[in-house]
Amino acid sequence: MAQVTNPFEWIEPQSRSQLWLNAGMQSYHYDGNNQLNNNNIGFGAEYVFSTVASATLGGYKNSNSKNSNYAGIYYHPIALGPVQFGLVGSLLNGYQKVNHGGYFPALIPAASFEKDWFGVNMLFIPTVGDKIRGVISLQLKLKVLD
Repeated sequence: MAQVTNPFEWIEPQSRSQLWLNAGMQSYHYDGNNQLNNNNIGFGAEYVFSTVASATLGGYKNSNSKNSNYAGIYYHPIALGPVQFGLVGSLLNGYQKVNHGGYFPALIPAASFEKDWFGVNMLFIPTVGDKIRGVISLQLKLKVLD
């Protein structure tokens, strides 16, 4: 009987010090609403302090074309080849239907890929009633400090 191998692996936490910058995100909304902004331009930074964790901070033009700000921690301890999977816990604002546009906490599934000086973060945001529209967001990033 052939033995099945698990393609996923747990990443060993090790110290790291890198700074990445991004110019916002490009998004795809599940419901296909053409009135939503998919070009979420902005500016953000991500400081990678471990092989499994990083801190992030920034702002962007959200799906409703309003300004949003965020601060959070990525934790992605699982790898499938060069792609890491986990969550980002963050505080966000700018969504009028959630806390009247004020800050609110969010726990968002995420995947990351980094190679040399280029990287990608992918966020999977579920639909939450009529408050948050479901979206897959792609964030390109450049390493500026290693």
